[in-house]
Order: sequence, then C-alpha cells, then structure tokens
Amino acid sequence: MAIKYELIKTCKQSGARLGRVHTPHGVIETPAFMPVGTQATVKTMSPEELKMMDAHIILSNTYHLFLRPGHELIRQAGGLHKFMNWDRPILTDSGGFQVFSLSEMRKITEEGVQFRSHLNGDKLFISPEVAMEIQNALGSDIMMAFDECPPHPAEYDYVKQSLERTTRWAERCLKAHSRPDDQALFAIVQGGMYEDLRRQSAMELTSMDFPGYAIGGLSVGEPKDIMYQVLDYTVPLLPAAKPRYLMGVGSPDALLEGSIRGIDMFDCVLPTRIARNGTTMTSQGRLVVRNAKYANDFGPLDPECSCYTCTNYSRAYIRHLIKADETFGIRLTTYHNLHFLLQLMRDVRRAIAEDRLLDFRDAFFTKYGLFDNEKGF
Repeated sequence: MAIKYELIKTCKQSGARLGRVHTPHGVIETPAFMPVGTQATVKTMSPEELKMMDAHIILSNTYHLFLRPGHELIRQAGGLHKFMNWDRPILTDSGGFQVFSLSEMRKITEEGVQFRSHLNGDKLFISPEVAMEIQNALGSDIMMAFDECPPHPAEYDYVKQSLERTTRWAERCLKAHSRPDDQALFAIVQGGMYEDLRRQSAMELTSMDFPGYAIGGLSVGEPKDIMYQVLDYTVPLLPAAKPRYLMGVGSPDALLEGSIRGIDMFDCVLPTRIARNGTTMTSQGRLVVRNAKYANDFGPLDPECSCYTCTNYSRAYIRHLIKADETFGIRLTTYHNLHFLLQLMRDVRRAIAEDRLLDFRDAFFTKYGLFDNEKGF
C-alpha cells in the first residue's frame, strides 16, 4: 500500500478528524493545507522556505508539467521530487480541471479530451491512460484520477452524464496505474450541487476501493453555504478509514468549516495569488498592504504572527516594494500568507486534540470579522 491513513482521534465537540497520512516521502499531519506548486514550484518560494514554515506536502499540476517541460524530462531527472529538490510528499492533480478551464478549444469524448495548449495552440490529447502515464512519470506520492469538473451552474442531465463518464474514467485510471505500490491513486467524487448525484458518484467510486477520495466540483462559483451543504451530505458517504480531500479550497473560513465536516486535506492557489496583489491574511482579517494608508505604517503585517515576514519587515516597506514592482515584496506577502494558513491548520489540529474546534472557530471568526460583515476572500 502506497499510503496509510491513521485516525488519531475525533473531536467530541465538532466531529472533526485528527489524523496522519503516511506516505513514501513522510507523514502528513491532518487536517492539512497543501501549498500549490503548479509548475513544480510554489510561486516565489524555495523548498527550504516551505520547510521552514512546516509545509508537510505540496501540490503540483499534471496539465502544466505535461505542457512544459514534459513528463519524460522529469522522469529522466529522477522524478518530480528530485527535479524540484523537494523530499516531502507531493500530490499531483489529474489535469482535468485545467483542460476544462484553460483550453477554449476542447472536445470531450468517451476516449478522453482533445484540446489546444494555452501556451502555443498545439493540439493535444489527455485520456485517463495518458493522465496515469504522466503522473507515474512524475512519481508523486498521491495521484488524482482524470475527471470532468462541470461548471456551476449546470443542468442536472449534463452533470449526471458527466459524473458517469468520470466514474468510467476512474475505472480506466485504476487499470492504467503502473505504480500502485508507491503511488496512491485518489478518485474524485463529482455530482455538482445535486445530492442524489453526489450519492451516486460516491457509491460507485467507493466500490472500486481507491486509497483515498477527493470531493471535486466545489469552490467553482457557488455560494459557500451551498458548498457546506454539499459537504454535509457527501463527506459521510466516504470511507472513514481513508483520507478525504476537498479540492480547490483555501480561504480561512472554508478550511475551518471543511475540517469541522471531516475533511483531511485541502489545496488552493488563493494565498499565493492574492499575495501578488498585496493582499494578506491576518488574525484581524484581510489586509491590502498596497493601500495608501500603510505608507507610514512601520508595524508588521500581523502583530500576532511570528513568520519571517512579520518578524523582520514593516507594512510600509512591503508596500513600497510592491508599488515598485520588486519581487521581494511578493515573496514577503506570499511567505506570510502561506505561513498564516499552515499555522491556522496547526491551531485546528490542536483544537481537535483538545475537543474545542467549534469554540476555536467562533473565536477565530469573531476576530477575523466574519461574524460582523462576512469579510472573507
């Protein structure tokens, strides 16, 4: 078995799970947030810096690495871990979401998806078998089955056809996966916002006995209360003895609400993306450091934060760097945002261990401003 999930305890107050995922490249303490390294790098961060902030696992993108530099080159380099000098766990997504979101020219068939590269327009093709070939070459600890992620909103009949194709593709992925002993393959539960379709997807996929299960098709534009409703009826359908991964979610409120509902793993580009615009997450809520009111503010981004950025640099200096288009400014805001979310997940794990996650959530939301004005991201 490539991975093993260990349930340490369940929070008596919330039902959240404290656990560990054992992988060939180390242990992931869960609930965990995974920084996204789309192109085999977390934007502006070095692997050493990610270790300093105690990132247990990062995510890389199959679609982007397939286009550039190509999975064969990475295979020649000894796999993705060696290529990018990261010796902790890596999860690779299947490329399905990017095929559907970045490629305007695409054609979906039962065999797979024909599309044009968003880089140069080349005609390309990814099928379940190709997605497995790419990820086997990358050598990630956790691979994702190739799926179709329907947009929101989408008609019932379309979502039903889509999830049934995703189920057939998942079965083909299992058959094509050539390294099951050292790479775990997760299936992705789809079904849009329809409870019966989520139930159908979960039932069909869990019958195939994957090492772990993801919930896809959320955080695609639906209101958060709808996302939480979908989680309420979908998470209980997934095996308790295996990891549960909510794809594409990374706002502080959603990490907390997802953890309360029994999710073990999360990923999102949010902390790195907003950092490039000078937007930061703090214990008091969102802070846009490029705003003029911080020009003479010599305090840290977050007085309660102990990260490298907050320990060494002021809001005024970071604002100056970002206004001057200096890369170091983006590095500092990115470091802070990633540290903030990783620290939040450490606090979540501690609160679960102490059976007080609902109390922690309420206190965090009050300070963060979420109860007052729904101020989020």
